[in-house]
Parts: sequence; structure tokens; C-alpha cells
Amino acid sequence: MKTKRLETDVLIIGGGTAGCFAAYTLGKEAGVSVLIAEKANIKRSGCLAAGVNALNAYITEGHVPQDYVDYAKKDAHGIVREDLLLSMSERLNHVTKVLDDLGLVILKDENGKYVARGNRNIKINGENIKPLLAEAAMSQDNVTVLERVNITDYIIEENEIKGAWGFNIEENVFYDIRAKAVLCATGGAAGLYRPNNPGFSRHKMWYSPFNTGAGFAMGILAGAEMTTFEMRFIALRCKDTIAPVGTIAQGVGARQMNSHGEIYETKYGLTTSQRLYGTVTENREGRGPCYLKTDEISAAQEQDLYRAYLNMAPSQTLKWLEGSRGPASENVEIEGTEPYIVGGHTASGYWVDNGRRTTVKGLFAAGDVAGGCPQKYVTGALAEGEIAAESMTKYLKNLNADSEKSNAIKEIETKIDNASILKKKEYEAHLTAEGKDSEDTFFITAEQLEEAMQKVMDQYAGGIATDYQYNEERLVIGKKRIGELLGMIDELKAKDMFELKDIYEVRERLIVCQTLIEHLRARKETRWHSFGENTDYPEESNQWLKYVNSKRKPDGGTEIIFRELVTGGKVYECTDFTE
Repeated sequence: MKTKRLETDVLIIGGGTAGCFAAYTLGKEAGVSVLIAEKANIKRSGCLAAGVNALNAYITEGHVPQDYVDYAKKDAHGIVREDLLLSMSERLNHVTKVLDDLGLVILKDENGKYVARGNRNIKINGENIKPLLAEAAMSQDNVTVLERVNITDYIIEENEIKGAWGFNIEENVFYDIRAKAVLCATGGAAGLYRPNNPGFSRHKMWYSPFNTGAGFAMGILAGAEMTTFEMRFIALRCKDTIAPVGTIAQGVGARQMNSHGEIYETKYGLTTSQRLYGTVTENREGRGPCYLKTDEISAAQEQDLYRAYLNMAPSQTLKWLEGSRGPASENVEIEGTEPYIVGGHTASGYWVDNGRRTTVKGLFAAGDVAGGCPQKYVTGALAEGEIAAESMTKYLKNLNADSEKSNAIKEIETKIDNASILKKKEYEAHLTAEGKDSEDTFFITAEQLEEAMQKVMDQYAGGIATDYQYNEERLVIGKKRIGELLGMIDELKAKDMFELKDIYEVRERLIVCQTLIEHLRARKETRWHSFGENTDYPEESNQWLKYVNSKRKPDGGTEIIFRELVTGGKVYECTDFTE
């Protein structure tokens, strides 16, 4: 492989929502060089690739940021970082105005005010939201975008970030990127569990299938502290298309109904996890299938739904039209998806301070990869990108004031240079022709290993097959089998750079699976029904009003760390972080 060495002040890994907005914010800082490393095309990468039809986090008229904190805390049954939620909520309307100024079409009434959808949402025409964000980032003079580059590992020396390693997925190039500060904005983790739709339709899932947990895995390997992985997210979706149900539930007021015609949603509660739990329980007890009751909506409302889904989930509109059975004539069947680890909806991710600094010096996290702050959605990810950018600017100024070339620094650079050579050899080892049992066939492929992983997680770590239930015995078996699969990574061979990417994506998912299983084992209660059904401990307990955090041990094991809740106006200060 050819080696390319790059140097920058700030490296942003992931050109999605948070990454683009962080780069846009850093564009105001003269003299600060910014490099975005994105494994796809930045104009259509990340969760917003296909667009979205609402901004789900907004402080509507008559409400204040603390109201949003209270809502998110209630929805997460208390396990949140209130300080992070408040700092995010205070910026929601500001970043929305920035989007408006950038050209996003936000629906307004006759008085020029944004059209609300419920208490916290506003309507948009958002099919072009990602190209707008990408252009905002790329138009900054100090921002460079490196596309089709898959970052796999941080460069860490004595718990301080020095950059990252990766490779081009189309060209035979190894990237050695040195940076003074790094922002992880890679998104959450999809594809850990067996999905609803198998085979060629397995990409039809709730979360972006290209988000593999890369940032989580890199942080875990680097010894960063992680939080609340056990608060998985499982979406309630339209059956088969896996299209969002909120557009129907909030847009036309459709309620959840079982096959007996009974409205069941108030029976179980109205938090996100409870809505899912009710559907799972009704099906398990023989009253399924379950639906959103839409057969009483008007023709105008039906047309609104057609248009809304064309913006963000066209397969749902096509299903209605192809079958000539629109939502006004047939109720919409719903089901739960497989579990995901995503800090934009739950509190899973890096343990960060209020400036979105991780426990690794110089490493920051924003968006779906940052923990403690659920219900971010689009605007929350933008807010965290901005917060992280401002925090990195301060960090760089302090770093530059203290930096001096010394023999010790030169020794560190030599050590990193040697580590870079080894990382390059690791990549190249997968690209050799060894391991074939015939001219064109490998002993095992990345796809086969991924399917084996998904089967293990589905059966032993609370997937769809067990109605999201698990117990200690199942988790122990799952941990053992995931470890065995991770041990097979070195055997995988790639014909080209794209297949090399596939290998590292499976590695990332397996590493996330290991940490997830340890978190599921550690929380000995059932706090979020269906998000996690621990049959050994089926009830919620006040003894577990605490954070379950983790950190990788030098021997590869996992240290579980319990932290007290940050609540009541307290702020988690960075004095606990390595300086």
C-alpha cells in the first residue's frame, strides 16, 4: 500500500450531521486547519442522506429549554445527563435558524412562524438537508474533505490523541493522519443484530446501515470511558418498509390498536420504550397483529402522508400506491426493529463533559456517538457539533501556548511512526492471497462472519427472536461466542480495498457487541421495557438510578464503572478528565 501522511489541527472523523456543523463552526477560526475524513460522499452520507420531513427537537412557542430536558429525562426513565441535555436544548432554536439561513425549507404560517408538529417538532421539506450541510462545511476556506477514506483506529500516546489511521476504499492507499485534536462524529451502530428483513432486503432497517459503530469501537480500543450501552434503541416502525410511525401518529393522530380493535397504547404508557413494549406484549399474548388506526383519516390527510413519506421513506408510499390500499382504507401494521446503539435517541455513547470532551485528552465526541444526552435528533446533533467545535478551539489555543519541541516529543513521534508501519502491515495482511480454498473462494467471508454475529446477538443478547429478552446465562454464552468470532477477524482476506472496509466494519461491530453484552449484564434491573428485558431482574429498581459505564482493560477485558446521576442543576466538570 502507498502511504500518505497528512497533518491538520483538527481531524473530524465522519462527515454527517454533527461533523459537518462542527466544520462549519470551525470555519470561523482563522489559522485552524480542519480535515474531514468521510468513508462515503459527504453530500449524501450519514443518517440524513435521504432527507427528513421534520426537526424533532425544537423549543416551540410557550416552552423553554428545561421543558425539553424534563421530557427527555422522563422518556429515558431518569438515566440521562441533565447538564448535557440543557446545554444542547439551549441551542436548538439557534441551529434551526442557521439551517433556515442556509436555505433549508422550513414550513411557516401566515405570520412567518415555523409550523409546529406537536410540542417539540417543526415541519420541513428536508430532502436536501444533507447537501446543504455538506456545502456549508466545504465552503469554509480552512476545511478540507477527504472522501472514500475509512478510519479504523485512533493514534493514542499516553491517553492523548495524536491522530488516526485509515485507508482509501477505492485506491491502495494507507492514511497516517496526525492531528492536535480529533472529533469523533461517526454515528451509532447498526447491524449488530439480525434485522427484520433478511437477505437482499436486510438494508431496510431503521438506522443507517452504513453506521457500523466505528467511533465506539475506536474509543473502546483506546480505553475511553463509555456510558449506558445497555439503553439500546428499538424503533417502532411500519412493517416491512421499516418506515417511521411518528409521521402517522403525530401527523394524523393515529393510535395504536390490536387485532381485536382495542386501543392499547395508554395501557402500557406513552414513553418511547413503552409504546414499543405494548406492541411486543400484545403480539406475544396473541392479540396481534398491531396497527396504527388510520382507516378514519380524511382523503386530504392521506395525501399529506403520501407526500411526507416520499421525502424520507418512499418505500412506504410506493407500498400504499402499488397495492391500491392507502392508509385511509387500511390500517398500518407496525412492528419493532432489531436493537441499535445510538446516542441520538438513547443515552449510549462516549462519556463526555459539558464541552463534549471524552476521557482521552484531545478527543471530542458529538452527535449519535456521544452519550448521556438522548433525544438529540437532527438539531441536537448540530448543537453538539457546535459545542464540540467551540471546545476544540479553546483546547487548541491552550495546547499551542504550551507546545515546545523537545526530545521527549521527538521520541513519541518516532514511536508513533513505528506503530504506523505496523498498522499498515495489518491492513496488508488482509489483502494477501492466502486463505483461499480455491481460486475465487475464501474460507470465510466478512459477510458470513457478520451473519454469524447477528445470529448470536439475536438469540443470546435480546434480539427480535426472544422478544428482546435476555438473562445472565444467555449473555454469558453470547459473550463467549462473540469473542470467538472476533478471534476469526485475522483470518479474513480481501480481494480489494472495498472488501478490506467490510472486514473492519465487522471488527467494529463485534467490539461494540462485546461492550454491549457487558453493559446488559451489569444493569440488574429492567428499566426500559423492550429496550432491555432482563428476565432475571424483570422490574425497575431505584437502586439502579445510576450510570453504568465501562472502560477496556489492558488485557482486553471490560471494567464496569458505576457513576452517580448528574442532576438538579449540577454540571459534570472536566476536572475528572485526564488533562
